[in-house]
Amino acid sequence: MLKKRDLHECHSLYNLMIDPAVYPYVRYKYQSYEQYLFTTKQLIVEEEQKTCISRTILNEMGHPIGTIELYNIVNRTGFLATWIGIPYFGQGYNQRAKESFFAELFLEHEIETVYLKIRKQNIRSKKAVEKLPYARLANDLSQEVYQLINQTEEIYDLYQVERACFLENSAGLQQDVAT
Repeated sequence: MLKKRDLHECHSLYNLMIDPAVYPYVRYKYQSYEQYLFTTKQLIVEEEQKTCISRTILNEMGHPIGTIELYNIVNRTGFLATWIGIPYFGQGYNQRAKESFFAELFLEHEIETVYLKIRKQNIRSKKAVEKLPYARLANDLSQEVYQLINQTEEIYDLYQVERACFLENSAGLQQDVAT
């Protein structure tokens, strides 16, 4: 479902990303395919430098349908950015991608906290993150980070996923499946 980023999928991803239902919510605003390609190259370099972790989200057929990344990694924390193309909305890809990515982050990369900043008016993303049993609204829990992401005006809600909480909930989910 997830794979390391490469340049071969950029054309498909760019076409999905520029859809008006997706574009306003992506982290980088690309004005051209070439710009998207250049930034993807930069992300691959940043991953080698351990300042970000970026993956392509794939559907069951192995086709790229979106991206998920952890950026601004400092002191075992970082911010999550995810987007999925509109043809794949409402099919559970977002939740499965996040669960898979969190497992990688917490088990392979020893990340402790993942922050998610979501625009207050982005109801779709807020509902998606609130379905995750290990995600917590952190506007009050992490006030310094909340103030940092809302320096000029309050436009984001802050959510966080802690390593321990994710692992505890994942163990419970695995036990439910086994019984």
